[in-house]
Amino acid sequence: MTHRLSRRKFLQAGVLAKPMAWLSASSNQRVLGSNDRVRVGFVGLGLIGKRHLLDFKAQPDVEIVCVSDVYPPRLAEGVQAAGGKANAFVDFRKILDRKDVDAVVLSTPDHWHALGTILACHAGKDVYVEKPLTHVVREGQWMIDTARYYGRVVQVGTQQRSGQQYRKCLELLRAGHIGDVQSVRISACRNILPGFSSIVGQQSLGEENWNLWLGPAPFVPFDPRRCLYHFRWFWDYSGGQTTNLLSHDIDIVQWVTQQFPKTVTAMGGRRTLKGIGETPDLFEAIYEFPGFLLTWSNRETASRFLGGVRSGLEFVGTSGTLIVNRSGLEVYPDHVMPADAQIPRFDETRHMTQEASTLRTTAFKMDGFEQIRDQFQPHVRNFLDCVKSRQAPVSDLEGGHRTATSCHLANIAMKVGQVLHWNSEKEELEGNVEASRLLTKQYRTPWDRELQAVLSSAGSPTPS
Repeated sequence: MTHRLSRRKFLQAGVLAKPMAWLSASSNQRVLGSNDRVRVGFVGLGLIGKRHLLDFKAQPDVEIVCVSDVYPPRLAEGVQAAGGKANAFVDFRKILDRKDVDAVVLSTPDHWHALGTILACHAGKDVYVEKPLTHVVREGQWMIDTARYYGRVVQVGTQQRSGQQYRKCLELLRAGHIGDVQSVRISACRNILPGFSSIVGQQSLGEENWNLWLGPAPFVPFDPRRCLYHFRWFWDYSGGQTTNLLSHDIDIVQWVTQQFPKTVTAMGGRRTLKGIGETPDLFEAIYEFPGFLLTWSNRETASRFLGGVRSGLEFVGTSGTLIVNRSGLEVYPDHVMPADAQIPRFDETRHMTQEASTLRTTAFKMDGFEQIRDQFQPHVRNFLDCVKSRQAPVSDLEGGHRTATSCHLANIAMKVGQVLHWNSEKEELEGNVEASRLLTKQYRTPWDRELQAVLSSAGSPTPS
């Protein structure tokens, strides 16, 4: 699908004759003062896209200029939610061509996050991009190189970093409140049996819109079961719930500890849900970090989990346990025998009293949080402030890249059925050619030419 806008004329030769000849890093970007309004365009108006639109709209210094979606009903909903005055486009690249747009919010399916961000940075826009940041590992470095070259601010949609309870989690753990972290457990469990069906009432997108929806992904004939939320069940567009749900909590783990996995093993598959989809409905992964072990448990066929907790993040330390989720945070201290106490017999341990033991840490609790007010809108506010100050946002590209990479590694380990050894400094898998091939992918033409042209201009290694 060839786009006929003049800013893509450089693609006729396949490469840029003069990098940056049509656009400098600042020629299409206003220098914003603290009181200026930030003019925003929205790409993708689904479940999270509409949430972002409303959260941006709630900010006093935001002007919603235009919206884009390939599905006409959602495009109409977006215009209405924006107040009825925003320009509407099916092709998001028309937003990138507008000089009256300062920033773009990308809430597309996962396989569009990297290329959409790269093209937006190249067009002189700051970007708020939903997680997972990437569809394959190598896309992350391409995004970082492009954003740095064009001087763009990019916020990743791992909104938990803006939540008060997660900031408190960081404070407590770094202060050693539960001692040394030994293990981390992350879970996400629900029951959606009997499974999925085609989306009722969805009309065909038409050849042109469907082709744009697929973008860099391999071509397949239109199928409504691949669209909207259902894209998560196909490897061509997503990494399943491991990149969707694990990314939220493993991002917090890596943000708090500043550690990254060195060994990963995983098992899972499509076991119960039938009819459509490829990504696992049952998944178990074990990560070895330098200082602790992390387990990830996910299933779509039973909602009960150990202790009755269906989802959340649990840090286990040498003197207590910290559990944090979007409802709040709680610390459970461990009772520890004093050094001069007589060690009880095994059958007496359950009857230990406060007098017979001591606490190495103290109980702590925070609750009563509301996701929109306490997490989503502060994340938007942080992005807007950074657009004006040109400072790095709380969820920067580097952090988003490492988070997505950890999720991808679990999927790769499951696919090849092997234990993976990851060198986080070199960003390489050690001694595994088969798994290393899954760190990247080939874009479909003409999107491969668009990618390579921008990466060449930014001095980033181009994919083979």
